[in-house]
Amino acid sequence: MKGILEKRSSMHQQIEQQRRQTDRLQAQLSRIEPLANLGLVSAMIAHEMNNILTPLENYARLSLQHPDDTQLHQKTLEKTVSNTERASRILQRILAMANGHSEELAWSAVRTLVDDVFVCLARDFAKDRITVIRDIPNNLQVWGDGICLQQVLMNLILNAREAMLGRPGQLTIRSWNTPEHTLIQVIDTGCGISSENLERIFDPFFTTKSPSPNNRSGTGLGLAFCRRMMEQHRGTIEVQSRIGQGSTFTLRLPRPK
Repeated sequence: MKGILEKRSSMHQQIEQQRRQTDRLQAQLSRIEPLANLGLVSAMIAHEMNNILTPLENYARLSLQHPDDTQLHQKTLEKTVSNTERASRILQRILAMANGHSEELAWSAVRTLVDDVFVCLARDFAKDRITVIRDIPNNLQVWGDGICLQQVLMNLILNAREAMLGRPGQLTIRSWNTPEHTLIQVIDTGCGISSENLERIFDPFFTTKSPSPNNRSGTGLGLAFCRRMMEQHRGTIEVQSRIGQGSTFTLRLPRPK
C-alpha cells in the first residue's frame, strides 16, 4: 500500500512539473507570437509594395530614355499617382488586418477589378506570347474590399505569367455567380505544380521559385497573402494543377443575403 501511495505521489509531482513547464512554454509563446506576426506582416507589406512599385520603375526608366516624349512623361506621372495611392491603401488594409479590424466592403465590378490590375502591371502579355482571355460578364459584381481583391488577382496573374514564360501560353480569367457565391478563376497553361507542393503552396515563405532575372525572387508570400485576404472576406482560395498542363486558382466569395 505504501509503495502504491509513493508511486501516486511521484506521478502527481511529475504531472505538476509538466504543467508548470507547459505554462512556461505557453507564456514564452505568447511573447513570441506577436513578433512572429509582425515579421509576417512586414514581409507581406514588402512583397505587395514590390508588386506595385516595379511597373513604376519601368515607366520611370522608359521616360528617362525618351526625354522629349511629353505624352510618355504624362503617362508616367499618372501611373505614379495611381500606384502610390494604391500602395497607400493596400498598406492600410494589411495593417488593419494585422490589428483585427474589419475590411471595407462594397460592390465592385469584377471586370473593372481585373482590367485595373492589367493597367497597374503595365505589362504587354502578348510580347511574352501569352494570350489573355477575360470571360467576365460586364455587369457581374462582387461583394468585398476592392483594393484587397485587386491585389489578390495581381498576385495570381503575375504567378500565372511566370509559369508560362518561355513558351506560348494562355491566361484565362473567368467569373460567374451562384446563388450564394461569386467565383473568380485564374487559369494558366504553364508548368503546373507538383502534387507534393500543392499541400504547402499557401504556407508563408514556402516557394518553388528560385531567384532569376526573369521573375520575382521566391519569397513564398504572394499566395499566403491571397489566402489571408480570402479568409478576411470569409471566402476561400483553391488550386488544381497538373505538371506540364497548368494551374487553376479559384476564389470563392460569399454574396450578401
